[in-house]
Amino acid sequence: MNIPKSKNPRIVIIGGGFAGIALAKQLRNKKVQVVLLDKHNYHTFQPLLYQVATGGLEAGSIAYPIRKVFQEYHDFYFRLTSVREIDSQNKKVITEIGDLSYDYLVIATGSKTNYFGNKEIERNAMAMKTIPQSLNIRSLILENFEQAVLTKDNTEKNSLINFVLVGGGPTGVELAGALAEMKKEILQKDYPDLDIAKMGIHLIQAGDRILDSMSEKSSQEAEKFLKKLGVTIWKNLRVTNYDGRTITTNSDLTFDTATVIWTAGVQGALVAGLDGNSLIEKIKRIRVNEFNQVKGYDTVFAMGDIAMMESEEYPLGHPMMAQPAMQQGKLLGENLIKLIKKQPMKPFEYHDKGSMATIGRNKAVVDLHKFHFSGVFAWFVWMFVHLFFLIGFRNRAVVFLNWVYNYIRFDREGRLIIRPFKKKIFVTFTSDEV
Repeated sequence: MNIPKSKNPRIVIIGGGFAGIALAKQLRNKKVQVVLLDKHNYHTFQPLLYQVATGGLEAGSIAYPIRKVFQEYHDFYFRLTSVREIDSQNKKVITEIGDLSYDYLVIATGSKTNYFGNKEIERNAMAMKTIPQSLNIRSLILENFEQAVLTKDNTEKNSLINFVLVGGGPTGVELAGALAEMKKEILQKDYPDLDIAKMGIHLIQAGDRILDSMSEKSSQEAEKFLKKLGVTIWKNLRVTNYDGRTITTNSDLTFDTATVIWTAGVQGALVAGLDGNSLIEKIKRIRVNEFNQVKGYDTVFAMGDIAMMESEEYPLGHPMMAQPAMQQGKLLGENLIKLIKKQPMKPFEYHDKGSMATIGRNKAVVDLHKFHFSGVFAWFVWMFVHLFFLIGFRNRAVVFLNWVYNYIRFDREGRLIIRPFKKKIFVTFTSDEV
């Protein structure tokens, strides 16, 4: 990997997400060598992926080059690669570009979409965890409308403009709101020869309310906003299969659609090599103690979505969101320096700064401890918070100007099919046909 030897201890970080970036920043110019590994050369601001998927923002607005973040850092190295395995016995990381030894290893690989073992849904539904996936969704949405203009078959036409979102968490709610805004303000202008009123937007939630991680008041307000925008919400309904054409559920209800976007759950993005006793296989997360130290290891740590830190207040671990990841990254940076100096480490304590979700123009819900509010003011709070946490002045400026333009013009300029998306067709043959 061409990483020079250093007189300082080497800390290897796997993952350039919120946790990995926060940790690397905390270790800036300390007496350590930091090596950051990631399969992308950019950091993604995931909370705004849905805006890329719906044409509100371009991908470059929510991505920032990792190397640019750390230009002024001493003894810092970034390598573009995927990690294949961890060899903890020899204290090495095995990657696609070679092996790398470490003194301390930090796993911050984040999470990926959880299809709960259903391979057919995994093949046919769309996920939205990365920028390429968001661009695929954007292309598919626009390609569907282009195809709907051409077809004379009403059944096919309705399927092409019928969108089903599975999962009523923040991602599903925000995506549903953005699609509804497109239907209301944009698509009729772009496709005057289509009856856009027939466009269906369905949000399916397995539980009894959407945004179930937020307060009941926020959940009710969000549902009211979505219904006003024309989104059909299905609660207490579980999707059992999707063959690329039809969704089946645990009831007699089915949906004919060419587009299913799966936001129903996430699981940790595990790296091979750790002892099975340190893993929670069902959700693919790594057990850590209050110092983010992996159970059974002295020099291996995990943080962010991949880490499962059980406590009385959080028996199922902390929420798989940006705030816990950034807080863990910052504290772990301090603790690693303490560990090197043979000083006692400080246990992690999560400070919940609240949660929020936007449901279209002038509509959002915000939970801040004992305060819950919604509407226009909540929408401005949501915008300010997201702008603040974006990395880079240019990204903040571009996103802000896009939002101002879209607000004034009721438009989304990013309706471009830059990279056409073609669904893979899986055909199953019977023995007679073979």
